[in-house]
Amino acid sequence: MIQSKKQKPQSDEEVVKKLCMVNGVSYEKIAHEGINISSLEIFFSGFPRMVGLSFFPRLCHLTIVGQNIKQIEGLECCPLLCELWVVECHLTKISGLENCLQLEKLYLYDNKITEINNLEMQINLQVLWLNNNCITEIQELTMLAHLPNLRELALQDHTSTPNPVCLLCNYATHVLYHMPGLQYLDTYEVSGTKVKEVAEATVMKKMMYYNMRVRTAHRDLAEIKLSLTEKKKILLQIPEESIRTINYTLKNLERDLSNVQVGRKKSTCTKDDGPPHRVEGLTDRDDQTTDLNLDPNMEQKILNKMDALRERLAVWTKRTDEIEALHEKEVAQVENSMDYTVQFLLMGLESVGNIRLEEGCSTDSWFTLCCDLLLSRFSHSDYKAHGITGIKTNRVIRIQNSALRLRFEEKLHALIMGDESGIVAQNYRRRLEYLFYVPDPEKNSEKEEILDVLEGGFKTAKQYEALGREGAIPLSNSLSVIDQPRVEYSLLKAGKGGHRQIIISKVYVGNSMPIQEGEPVDRNRYPTVFSVYPHSGLECSLRQRQWFMFDNELVLPEYVVFFEYIFYKCNTLQILGLKKVYDTSSNDIILDKDVLNMEPVSKPQPRLLNLSDKILLQVAQANVLSQITILNLHGNRLNKLKDISRLMALRHLTISFNDFTRLDDIGHMLNLEFLDASYNRLETLEGLRGLGKLKQLDVRWNMLTKAREDSAVLREHTPVLLKLDSRHNPWKRPDSVRMTILGRLPTLTHLDDVLVTDEETVEADQLAAESQINQACVLAHSRTNSERPRSLSLLSTAQLLCLLTQETWSLILNLDSQRISKVTNLNNLVNLRWASFNDNDISEVEGLDSCQKLEELSFNNNSISTLSGLSKLHCLNKLSLDGNQLSSLDASVLEQLPNLSFLSVENNYISSLHGIQRVRSLLELYIGNNQISTSRDIYYLKGLSNLIILDLYGNPLVERLENYRIYVVFHLSSLKALDGVAVEGNECKDAKDMFEGRLTVDMVAEKLGLSNPTDLPYLNLQSCSIRRVDLTPAELFCNLRSVNLNHNNLTSFSGLIYLPNVKSSRRVREVESRLNLNISW
Repeated sequence: MIQSKKQKPQSDEEVVKKLCMVNGVSYEKIAHEGINISSLEIFFSGFPRMVGLSFFPRLCHLTIVGQNIKQIEGLECCPLLCELWVVECHLTKISGLENCLQLEKLYLYDNKITEINNLEMQINLQVLWLNNNCITEIQELTMLAHLPNLRELALQDHTSTPNPVCLLCNYATHVLYHMPGLQYLDTYEVSGTKVKEVAEATVMKKMMYYNMRVRTAHRDLAEIKLSLTEKKKILLQIPEESIRTINYTLKNLERDLSNVQVGRKKSTCTKDDGPPHRVEGLTDRDDQTTDLNLDPNMEQKILNKMDALRERLAVWTKRTDEIEALHEKEVAQVENSMDYTVQFLLMGLESVGNIRLEEGCSTDSWFTLCCDLLLSRFSHSDYKAHGITGIKTNRVIRIQNSALRLRFEEKLHALIMGDESGIVAQNYRRRLEYLFYVPDPEKNSEKEEILDVLEGGFKTAKQYEALGREGAIPLSNSLSVIDQPRVEYSLLKAGKGGHRQIIISKVYVGNSMPIQEGEPVDRNRYPTVFSVYPHSGLECSLRQRQWFMFDNELVLPEYVVFFEYIFYKCNTLQILGLKKVYDTSSNDIILDKDVLNMEPVSKPQPRLLNLSDKILLQVAQANVLSQITILNLHGNRLNKLKDISRLMALRHLTISFNDFTRLDDIGHMLNLEFLDASYNRLETLEGLRGLGKLKQLDVRWNMLTKAREDSAVLREHTPVLLKLDSRHNPWKRPDSVRMTILGRLPTLTHLDDVLVTDEETVEADQLAAESQINQACVLAHSRTNSERPRSLSLLSTAQLLCLLTQETWSLILNLDSQRISKVTNLNNLVNLRWASFNDNDISEVEGLDSCQKLEELSFNNNSISTLSGLSKLHCLNKLSLDGNQLSSLDASVLEQLPNLSFLSVENNYISSLHGIQRVRSLLELYIGNNQISTSRDIYYLKGLSNLIILDLYGNPLVERLENYRIYVVFHLSSLKALDGVAVEGNECKDAKDMFEGRLTVDMVAEKLGLSNPTDLPYLNLQSCSIRRVDLTPAELFCNLRSVNLNHNNLTSFSGLIYLPNVKSSRRVREVESRLNLNISW
């Protein structure tokens, strides 16, 4: 009877009566007295639910202790609440505070809260106690950074169990960085500025380190892509040569066909008037034309040969398309691998080092163990139907997630300690398995799910159920069992290759039981076991079993393995591409020769020495210049067309297979409708003028790079252009070329031999309109935040704030990838602090003189060639100009940037570090992949005493300078990292041993301020701690007559004897006399 009374839930009325009783409030008069109550409290029992609080609208203080409350509720009518205690209850989440915007103190300790959320609106909150809860992830703490008035935070104390997150490394540093306004953390006073500065400095160094690592990963990717491009060029060499030969022959046949057709029209006139007049230098051409006209079937023969050639052209074009597709696939794979690397690094940064993802190599024992495990669980017979013959492991990543490991170990420890029989303690090791997990590509993004697992562990059974999957974690000890569904999906539906990722986890399978195939996996059906596995009779094998784990805390991800399936018909670029090209090219070349040798075979044509009137008339087979409407000058190695514009009637001009770099001579040809300038060396279309009737233009296989500028020329001077073929040019941004051209040439019906659709036209017009900086553009891409968020993100401030907030206007401007060519209309943005103009077509830094508060500025991947335009930005501390056309560092500009701490100018054409010495505030310098080649440039950096990160990778200096790394380390003692690798203590020692006290050419240049020692007549370096002399090459000192090295630490003077004209050396004479040596000078 007593038990049944305990189980009977209390009604809301009974609960409210209890609340009134303990607080001395009459329940009968609650409607009248409740509005005057400002404080309520209830302890230990009698209040299982938060009900009846609507009777107390002026409630300011509410204390609830030791109740069976599962959630915070019923506070909608308590807007004045400023202090709330819900402690020693059973809360699992923070909720129900949406209307309590006056809340200043919130005590939720001794509950079961796992996440910090729903506090975004609590801007007045000053005190928050969350001791003795279940918060495990350090990223949860960043949610508190949005509370501007938070002064006291408690997540652990000496009297209770700390939250698991408090046991993670860098916990306090993370909190203090994100919440600099805190005065007390876990009962300790942290109001002093020194502790905050230490935390911020620590985080800043970590962000610099991870930024360096990410940049190094991108650099490695660029090198791999360059290598793949070189491989592609090798594969394309034979097809492109064949295409060129076929196209050349087609152009010859087009000319011959035209000659035949014109010749027949003139045959009657030729008979009446006698033989045609011959022009000097064109005899062979005349003979060939005559031969063509003698054969009545010649026109059909030419047409037949042209058809055969086009068939061969289609074969080779298909081959190039296959190679391009294979190249793109390989590039996509390396980009995917690099993206994983970057995400792993960002995960390490955002977790403050509590997640470490370590790349394995063949010398690591765990790498070999993972490879062997995967290979041992692969069964060839299971994959035979898919044409898979084996697997190859490419990468193994070891997962070191402190939070997940702590959770796993605590859960396992609790199971062992909670088992009174001791059976678990005796047998738990036997129940530990290493099992495979793969994402379900039909249900979720593979990459996204893998990263989620690595960061936060596997989802709960309920979460998997909500995704439409089994209500448990699917795992297996067999590769085929766990991965075959994904293989079938990828191969049959998605058409993807064989590259895969698989997670290897340590799993405590515990008590397990079989279930019948097709039976639903539901934890409620099996409450006494930890896992279940499908039972399929005799076929069930211990080596090929699938488990369904109900408890995600007992599954610890430890490794991610990147592998690929090896197919019987291998389809990788290296094997399939090379094999297919080289195995078939010899046969195809023979077929090409057969077609090229078909009748008629064109004879070699003499080159045109000039374009005189007589030659033009002969080539065009016309009597007067005004009759020439079609002119074929293909294959003559011409680079000029002087006076071609006098052919006023010309409608069709072919100048393919020549040496033109510009088309200046083809201007104001009012009747020209067709122009073929393919297979030349055109670098620009500047020069085309006044082609008002041009309808078709072919500029394939040239050297055009600037789609925006060239299409602007065509827009102005070819107003009725209908067809343009611009393929096979090294465009700067090939992915955007089509939209760029269509946006500027609205008349086009065909581009690159593809019909232009209405949808493309609309999209191109829209993109073209958005490429101008105007008020609407600024409004759409700017933000008002006055401070950078305290976020562990490597994005620039402009990118980060535009990602996080939607409020617009004036302090932050992010105009990345907007196809902008000029920075304009920013004069009113006087408060602009962070701006980004990456991936545009900007050629000059301009329009920023009014933005003198700018702190961060980025112009990556544009066409900027000078630093002019930055002189007035005195507040600038971060500047990035990667991927531009800079050739030098302008000292007059850099000295106007006294606060610059970060400078990145990678992938430019800078040949010297001269000018960098003016930026003494610099902490980070990225200048890799430029043209710096001399060791003397390092001396420009010696005055930068704060420089801690330097990247010179990819400069000629790195390869040319012997002992390059320790040379740089010796001269720049403040460096912590060089070329993406940390500077070790032993490197500093080796550098000191090798270079200290060494008199070199660079030292002479530094001490005496000389750029060229050739004119130096005497050298006076007394008291410079010189130990040895290394003035090589000696030819640089051909005019040196006297050397004074008194008061140094010379141990040898052998380096001086090679100087050709030295007549006296005081120090050498002293040493010579003491050693009784006879040296002839």
